[in-house]
Amino acid sequence: MFSYVIIFIIVFLFLASFFTVKQQSSAIVERFGKFNSIRHSGLQLKIPVIDRIAGKVNLRIQQLDVIIETKTKDNVFVKMKVSVQFKVIQEKVYDAFYKLEYPHDQITSYVFDVVRAEVPKLKLDDVFERKDDIAIAVKRELNEAMTTYGYDIINTLITDIDPDIQVKNAMNRINAADREKTAAEYEAEASRIRIVAKAKAEAESKRLQGQGIADQRREIARGLVESVDVLNKVGINSQEASALIVVTQHYDTLQAIGSDTNSNLILLPNSPQAGSDMLNNMVASFTASNQVGEAMKKAQGKKKSHDDFQRPDHFDTTALPETE
Repeated sequence: MFSYVIIFIIVFLFLASFFTVKQQSSAIVERFGKFNSIRHSGLQLKIPVIDRIAGKVNLRIQQLDVIIETKTKDNVFVKMKVSVQFKVIQEKVYDAFYKLEYPHDQITSYVFDVVRAEVPKLKLDDVFERKDDIAIAVKRELNEAMTTYGYDIINTLITDIDPDIQVKNAMNRINAADREKTAAEYEAEASRIRIVAKAKAEAESKRLQGQGIADQRREIARGLVESVDVLNKVGINSQEASALIVVTQHYDTLQAIGSDTNSNLILLPNSPQAGSDMLNNMVASFTASNQVGEAMKKAQGKKKSHDDFQRPDHFDTTALPETE
């Protein structure tokens, strides 16, 4: 029985002499309560009873989330979430294990100190815009303090900025009003562009329409001149030719109206005698106009002769007797 106990003790001591350390971690071995060595990943050996594992240090990157409530320069309280990514420097495992008992508390204190020193210098809008500057300031201060204790600050991130709910609603209203103002400006500009484009199009249309009408009238006048020349060659004077052209156009208009069965247009007068009456009236008016013109020319000629007779410089001074 005693031999079984001895064997059991030997086996126990043999097994207790070996231990394993996981990857990305280190073990602190103490001998009689005093630091002896640092063991890294793999199978390790220690003296049973004499040596003991005081603790293990995690060498992987860790993250600590710190939530801070602070006040901005414009007296707005905000809650900020700062994520600190850090790890233990492998060459300083001893300092990380023995110099600092609660690293998370230490990091949290520094984050509080830096954030509450930086944010009150900024207005709320600037806090959102310069959050990266705040994160850099936190990292700089943490690195200076934690390197002494064997910790390396990998990165600091401000992952959330949460102002008071009333302030948040006010900011949303301001943003909505600003966007509505911008939209109204764009709509007004678009409306102005449409109006200007429409006015330019109408002006161009009127210009082209006027040019077309002018060209049309020019061609009509040229055609009338040619028609009058042709009629003059066959013994028809200008007055009779003009009357004939007007009557011809009158009948052409009647023919065009009559060819359209869906037209509701009525041309007055439209009796069969209308053409001959129009022709007679035009010839009579032209004749009367010529007679009036001839009478006015004769009257103007007599008046001019009378005026010339009344002028003293028209008397023949050679017929007057010479005075001594």
